[in-house]
Amino acid sequence: MPELPEVEVVRAGLAPAMTGATIVSVSVLDERALTRHPAGAADFVARLEGATVRTVARRGKFLWLPLAGSPDTAARAIVGHLGMSGQLLLRRPEAAAERHERIRLFVEHPQHGELAVVFADQRTFGSLAVDSLVPTADRRAAGWGSEDPLIPSQVAHIARDPMDPAFSDRAFRDALRTRRSAIKRVLLDQNLISGVGNIYADESLWAARIHPEKPASDLSTVSAHRLLAEVRAVLQKALAEGGTSFDAQYVNVNGQAGYFAHSLNAYGRTGEPCPRCGGPIRREAFMNRSSHFCPRCQRTR
Repeated sequence: MPELPEVEVVRAGLAPAMTGATIVSVSVLDERALTRHPAGAADFVARLEGATVRTVARRGKFLWLPLAGSPDTAARAIVGHLGMSGQLLLRRPEAAAERHERIRLFVEHPQHGELAVVFADQRTFGSLAVDSLVPTADRRAAGWGSEDPLIPSQVAHIARDPMDPAFSDRAFRDALRTRRSAIKRVLLDQNLISGVGNIYADESLWAARIHPEKPASDLSTVSAHRLLAEVRAVLQKALAEGGTSFDAQYVNVNGQAGYFAHSLNAYGRTGEPCPRCGGPIRREAFMNRSSHFCPRCQRTR
């Protein structure tokens, strides 16, 4: 599943083309891509045609595009979640349909002219929707790319991510003290810290020398600070390298894959030598997924 770096790469690619663009028409080819928009395709189209996109924002793994001038005068946004295999691609309006294309927005930008935004999704776990905007709980800017303290109602329950200037290190550290769950399970809790999925949890814990099964409440203040620093460092490096692509399902808006997979130290390296100590990387089942760690460097005690 795309995690924070992959979704941020998509957001940054969409922003120049979509900010200030007017949605001319919308084509819904598969209503399974509207599972987050229960009112259906006709309502989705009616709420978008004629609206102007103000910006492209992100919190964790969610994207949204606040709208102005929509037929509905309430504050609204297009909300997108890529699910397991969703892609948002920029194309020429006359471009042939993409494989697994579900929705196409035809837009007109004052500088870039006519464009098409294609939502393609092989596994159909991703979705687009038009959602109302509500005030953020802390009255601060809602997420990366947005200056407004307004967030889609479908995203309001998602915690801020560690790249967000409004993320509270202290609140995160205090929350760890109350949790006996494994620290990796806590890192994957999108209600506490968003955007960190399986890949980057493994990489951050490896970098911080923390065993994924260590109870969160057992982490010292120093260890908690070190872990947050490593989470941010890993996310920054992955972002700089365009995200992690193991197959053709994650690509940026131009259809290009990221190359952070070549920089992974633990995830997906079962049996290979640890880059730090040379011991074999171990893979263990974890929450219907897998954990990858070094038993020598990341001890339980």
